[in-house]
Amino acid sequence: MNLLKELRERFRSALGTLVDNPEELLEMVRPSQDPRFGDYQANCAMPLGKRLGKPPREIAAQIVARLEWDEMCEPPEIAGPGFINLRLRTDWMATRLRESIQDSRVGVEPVETARTYVVDYSSPNVAKPMHVGHIRSTVIGDALCRILRFAGHRVISDNHLGDWGTQFGMIIYGYKHFRDEAAFAAAPVGELCRLYQLVSQLVDYHETRRRLPDWERRVAEREEAAAYQEAEALPAGGAERKRAAKRLRGLQAQAAEARAELAQAQEKLAAVERSPRLKSLVAEHPDIAQNVLQETARLHADDPENLALWHKFLPKCCEDIQRLYDRLHVAFDYTHGESFYQKHLSSVVRDFLDRGLACISDGAVCVFLDGFDTPMIIRKSDGAYLYATTDLATIAYRMRAFQPDAILYVVDHRQSEHFEKLFAAVRMWGYTDVELQHIRFGTVLDAKGKPFKTRAGDTVGLEGLLDEAVRKAHDVVRANDDAKPGGAELDGTQRRHIAEVVGHAAIKYADLSQNRTSDYIFNFDKMVALEGNTATYMQYSYARTQSIFAKGNIDVCRLRAADAALRLEHPAERALGLELLQFAEAIEETLVDYRPNLLTGYLFELARRFSEFYQQCKVLQAETESVRTSRLLLCDLTGRVIRCGLDLLGIQVVDKM
Repeated sequence: MNLLKELRERFRSALGTLVDNPEELLEMVRPSQDPRFGDYQANCAMPLGKRLGKPPREIAAQIVARLEWDEMCEPPEIAGPGFINLRLRTDWMATRLRESIQDSRVGVEPVETARTYVVDYSSPNVAKPMHVGHIRSTVIGDALCRILRFAGHRVISDNHLGDWGTQFGMIIYGYKHFRDEAAFAAAPVGELCRLYQLVSQLVDYHETRRRLPDWERRVAEREEAAAYQEAEALPAGGAERKRAAKRLRGLQAQAAEARAELAQAQEKLAAVERSPRLKSLVAEHPDIAQNVLQETARLHADDPENLALWHKFLPKCCEDIQRLYDRLHVAFDYTHGESFYQKHLSSVVRDFLDRGLACISDGAVCVFLDGFDTPMIIRKSDGAYLYATTDLATIAYRMRAFQPDAILYVVDHRQSEHFEKLFAAVRMWGYTDVELQHIRFGTVLDAKGKPFKTRAGDTVGLEGLLDEAVRKAHDVVRANDDAKPGGAELDGTQRRHIAEVVGHAAIKYADLSQNRTSDYIFNFDKMVALEGNTATYMQYSYARTQSIFAKGNIDVCRLRAADAALRLEHPAERALGLELLQFAEAIEETLVDYRPNLLTGYLFELARRFSEFYQQCKVLQAETESVRTSRLLLCDLTGRVIRCGLDLLGIQVVDKM
């Protein structure tokens, strides 16, 4: 049962006699922030009093008089200017908890009206190793799929792989000119990555060399503007003087930024020129950028040689990616990469042109959209298609194949403008009855607040990240086990298994516990800490519930089947019971704006409540058998809710830690 939903329904009836549409007012019925003011609080009397021109306390009294609360709540209290404080009846709570214990879904009812969701997430480029940046899309998308399914919706997960385009033109060119046969035979994906990075570096060198005069000119112009402003006599007046000084600081900052860009470009060139081999290669391949585009064009035109190489490379790349998904316990219903939609791109462009939704501008096919300064290009002047074209074809396919009510794209915030344009174009195209959401997220940062990189400056590989997390987790598991009063309880195999579970969970939970739109700082030590809002703390809380049953030699199935009443006489028992009953609220709240951190926040609060209960209430040594049984049932339900909640986040648990 969703307590908040039940209370709001009761308030709906009470408010229905006062206003025609109470929906906005129902949002003001919320869990209380302070237990001194009850379990829930309704603040709707104040705005309603203003609307009706009556004192809020009088309105609150009218609402309470119409509210059906007898069996669920103690008599409501009106406090202050018109707050309505609600405290659930303990016997009613005990009955609901007993129902949750008997329920395989621990009291969470499926939605009344199921929707069909397509969730697009992870989507790595297959020709490159997955890196730390992919973790956010992958774990957020996987968690949303799990939570939506548990809520009762139909969910289709689709990994839209980057398996086509210029990146393969680079690899094909590199394979033809720079491959190491022995390295490719020993580790094909590693060699393909090396080739991609090498070709990219050579292309970047020539592009940087071409643009160097522009950077130099920009530095000169900005330095000249700053020098001119600095030479000007400052006005005598205070306000004007401040504005002039502010202009000078702005111009100096722009000049400094231009110098930094120029220095970065010069260092990039110097790094290549310091290497005799790279210097030789850039000289031997002056037209590499154009040649890469030609290799890409041949692939897109089904050139037999390039297509054969693509078929040779793709399975090896996909196997490498799948190994990481297996480690993370992430699976997809479909893996339709960009190549899947290539045959549909020309018809998408033709349809936009035929309907007058696009026009040709400077040789390119453009979709001009209200509210945007620049158009969305769906075919370049050279005939090449873009991501936007593929995304349009993808939506058309998904609408035909799955008839979704909603399509969610779990992609980082830097793609916001792309999706705003895409969704606007899709609406214009005629798809008006589907919810389209960009589930954007922030950046993973290092301790200095910079995007997380290795010392060499390359983005951190995801596999190395997982390995390091497991190693850190193993240190924590070993130290915790060695410190047990009766001596270590785990053998080497158990420790390694627990470290795998804890390490992978730490990476996932650290990401999911953040507000997804925010950047966050990556810190291994905090991730595997036994205290605080971490996966390790959550897993330890679950293991603690299981240790109680192990120590007491309790048959959990027999315990659940026993016709025993729950007693919530101690404040810690009642607080834990209330938290357990709010699991359904947490699920629903998480899906309002697709934010898994609301579920992790709930689980952390539940674990804290359980810790307080564990410290204040004896379980196995309870004063009476009935109290012992009641507290064991609370422990059992707590463990089940924690395990269920973590599973919805894609996180496993262990019985011992």
